Amino acid sequence: MRMKVLFATLVAAAAALLVAIPGAVARPAADPGVSARTITIGTTLPLSGPASLYARIGTGMRTYFSYINARRARDGKRGVYGRQIVLKVYDDQYNEAQTVQQTRRAVEQDRVFAMLGGLGTENQQAVRAYMNQRKVPQLYVSTGLSEFGRMHRQFPWTIGWQPDYVQEGILLGSYVRQNLSNARVAILRQNDDYGREFVQGFASRAGRNIVATETYPRAGGASVIPGPVARLRASGADTFLIVATPTESITALVTAYRLGWRPNKIVNSVGATPGFMAAARASAGSADAVNGVVTTTYLKDVASPAYANDAQVRLFKRLMEKYAPGQPTNEGLFFYGMAKADTFVQALYRAGRNPTRARLMNAARNLKLASPWLLRGSRITTTPRSAFPIRYQRLTRYNDGAFREFGALVKTR
Repeated sequence: MRMKVLFATLVAAAAALLVAIPGAVARPAADPGVSARTITIGTTLPLSGPASLYARIGTGMRTYFSYINARRARDGKRGVYGRQIVLKVYDDQYNEAQTVQQTRRAVEQDRVFAMLGGLGTENQQAVRAYMNQRKVPQLYVSTGLSEFGRMHRQFPWTIGWQPDYVQEGILLGSYVRQNLSNARVAILRQNDDYGREFVQGFASRAGRNIVATETYPRAGGASVIPGPVARLRASGADTFLIVATPTESITALVTAYRLGWRPNKIVNSVGATPGFMAAARASAGSADAVNGVVTTTYLKDVASPAYANDAQVRLFKRLMEKYAPGQPTNEGLFFYGMAKADTFVQALYRAGRNPTRARLMNAARNLKLASPWLLRGSRITTTPRSAFPIRYQRLTRYNDGAFREFGALVKTR
């Protein structure tokens, strides 16, 4: 009898101990940022400062998530498997120190599940080691620096998204070699890895055509551009390559026009959207400041008549009108943000009904997707051996308010 009493007492004590230890027999706790109803993610963007035009990327992402959260998916649930996506946008002013501070705030205080689409080459380099140390997904960074794909084994929690700068430079360098073989090219580039890597790719095809190069400090703003452009004009070049962020690209085009310089104009895709071209045209007071600009593209162009009846472009415009009223519906950065948000949604679905950070990264590393946001014939493809999601590009030329694609679709990796 005593043994039975003792056994019962021990069982009761053990049960009480399990109750006293939270989660002792419960399922493992979800990763930070995941609840039964929400998934909270973050991004760092320059909402203020000289690169603030890029804030439109965050608007595009938030607009698309508003759509995903409102519509019913095939399983009948809103959001992704019934969870609403909450996007927190942090202003880093395109300053690496602020990127570090805001990223730590997102991860340690706000406990986000992942960071998505953070902008800037050096900004994302500055937090990459931290994100990998903490094992927090640093997804689809908004920079084309090739090392965000090349170094995936060293930094397995980081992945890029857009075509890399080396390959974009190669495509534009090939264009010069094949179509402007006797060109004398003057280059204005941002003085960082973004500018250096892009020119490296360009020079591998058109190096003998380069006669002058000027740099400007990153986040320098409009005031640092006129001097370098004047020196490039004095070089006698007849072709002007601009590797710059939006404010500086717009200023460079306007300055060249006001100086009476009429070169062939090539602008890398970072600084060439319909909205940026319209801004440069308005500032210069003439379409001649931007007509003829050649760049590359990998997304459908929301301002092009060629896509006026495209289903995805029409969806984009409906979502902008509904969730971001008053914003221009012909600006590619909003479309870029939506396209990136959709890639995240597709990866999140593949991470399963009970997503973890590790499952999300595994999905991002093994993604095969015929994305309707990309040029026709393109695909998003990643494997454990290749972390370059978008590999297809095409040349496009701006004239009279619109870009028009030309040449073949090129697989650059």
